[in-house]
Amino acid sequence: MGCPRGIRRRPMTSSQTRSALADTLVFDGHNDLPWALRQKFDSRVEEIDLSQHQPRLHTDIPRLREGRVGAQFWSVFVPSNMLPADAVVATLEQIDCVHRIISKNPETFSLVDSAAGVRTAAAEGKIASLMGIEGGHSIDESLGVLRMMRRVGVRYMTLTHNDNTPWARSATGEQVDYGLTDFGRSVVSEMNRLGLIVDLSHVAEQTMHDALNTSSAPVMFSHSSCRGVTDHVRNVPDAVLERLPGNNGVLMLTFVPAFISEACADYERHSDELRQRLGLRTGFHAGQVEEDAAAAAEYARWTSQNQAPQATIADIVRHMEHAREVVGPQHLGIGGDFDGIEQLPRGISGVSSYPTVMDALAERGWSTADLRSLAFGNVLRVLEDTEAAANQDLIPVSRQHAELAHQR
Repeated sequence: MGCPRGIRRRPMTSSQTRSALADTLVFDGHNDLPWALRQKFDSRVEEIDLSQHQPRLHTDIPRLREGRVGAQFWSVFVPSNMLPADAVVATLEQIDCVHRIISKNPETFSLVDSAAGVRTAAAEGKIASLMGIEGGHSIDESLGVLRMMRRVGVRYMTLTHNDNTPWARSATGEQVDYGLTDFGRSVVSEMNRLGLIVDLSHVAEQTMHDALNTSSAPVMFSHSSCRGVTDHVRNVPDAVLERLPGNNGVLMLTFVPAFISEACADYERHSDELRQRLGLRTGFHAGQVEEDAAAAAEYARWTSQNQAPQATIADIVRHMEHAREVVGPQHLGIGGDFDGIEQLPRGISGVSSYPTVMDALAERGWSTADLRSLAFGNVLRVLEDTEAAANQDLIPVSRQHAELAHQR
């Protein structure tokens, strides 16, 4: 354990930090490389040499090694505005993309789906590669599809992405009168039974509480930060964070500028308001469909006259310190969201930058033990505890649950 709250150790120097953490690896909760390859390279994995620096990406093997990444949850994301059946197919294509990345680079990556597999890969000097579904739309309201996703190696599912599902409300979806429906709770229970980690990034606050009330295994936030520091709907309120120790879950803090900087969050809100007035798409879907040329030109004029602010490493540190005060050091991790965002904080250049963040935290007095827990240990514990809950079959399939599955 680290220092008691409110008490700081004497900060370590950068050289001391590097020495103390020389054998510490990073277990990152969310990287969108498969989607970036789909968008920028038409998923032509065989033509992309990740062993060389890739300037169009945040992620390549040299930078993963420089960043001391030892385990990575690769997001097998597809947009939540897809038709549900199409989303299932596209998610399987993204899973195929991860398999092809690993097959092309077997000396670097090892596909695993267990804590034991993570430990083995680390011992072999490989990057343990796990998969996470980003949004319940990827199972098309089917517990059978959920079970098959687990069989092909998926280890977590984010309950929603930017849009609601019929059974779970998103933080950025339309206003509805539920967090989780009865079927949504059955999804969480089945995830517990299967050993799938319940990921609560992207979901509405009520959905967070409903999931915590339902789950018998630890939950995670794969890439979120603190609403108590930056008032962004994608961040986690303190009232939810305070429940995380009781669940033994983990908040994996992210580097998304609008989530960690109030100035960036304000700019995003103004930008979205203007795009809505102009009839343009907002948020994730902006620029992904053909748009009115005059409206797009007016928006471009606004952006040229209103330069976006830039987040900094200091913003990342503020969120990590706030979260540490609320939940303690044993419930924190890192989910950078690299290759899922356009802009990065100043001082962050991609997956090579994790040691820079560790240095900044050490200078603030974080102990070596706390930094190691943040970097790797806490999310590995959640993975192990989720497996233990599944192995003990704590959530048996009820008759109603089985009937729901049969109807699909």
